[in-house]
Amino acid sequence: MDDIVKQALAKWPNVPHCYGWLALDARGVWRMCDERAQHLGLAGDKLTQPALLGFINRNYAADQRGCWYFQNGPQRVYLNLEATPYIARTDPQQGLVLHTGEAVAAIDQAFLTGSGELIVQSGAKVAQLDDRDGAQLMQMLDIDGEPASDEALMAWLEGGMGGLALRYRGQQLAVERIERGEVATRFHFTRIPAP
Repeated sequence: MDDIVKQALAKWPNVPHCYGWLALDARGVWRMCDERAQHLGLAGDKLTQPALLGFINRNYAADQRGCWYFQNGPQRVYLNLEATPYIARTDPQQGLVLHTGEAVAAIDQAFLTGSGELIVQSGAKVAQLDDRDGAQLMQMLDIDGEPASDEALMAWLEGGMGGLALRYRGQQLAVERIERGEVATRFHFTRIPAP
């Protein structure tokens, strides 16, 4: 957390929390949801200013309830999550990189939903892979020790047999099935926080 944020918290400890105004989409984009966007159920405007994005990323955390927020000075801005608290992208040099810019050094667990969304856990961080990186993901998957073909992966997703594994930085991790609706409960986070 930035020092300026810590100072603001000490100076104004009782500022009301904010809900619904900030969101993280499934591609790792921060979105500002004004009253119109909230009322119409729109995604909100993409935030693109580098200094603001860096400030949000450095002051991003979760509370005891599993609700994620951005500490904006003395105010906690709770955010809506379209997918998971972090979104991962593939990078040729670093492997997987979180939307905050942090490289994923190792993966502890890997899961695949029925619609093919890869969920990885690295320490306390849970990330869904950006859907645009599906082709790179295919190069990292094996079924029973052989590179996963499209057909073999589709059969596995439909409940077929075989051991699906993710190769990552010298690791070979078994991939487990998970239902999309179970992800937040399994990893103890709240997608849409409320007061």
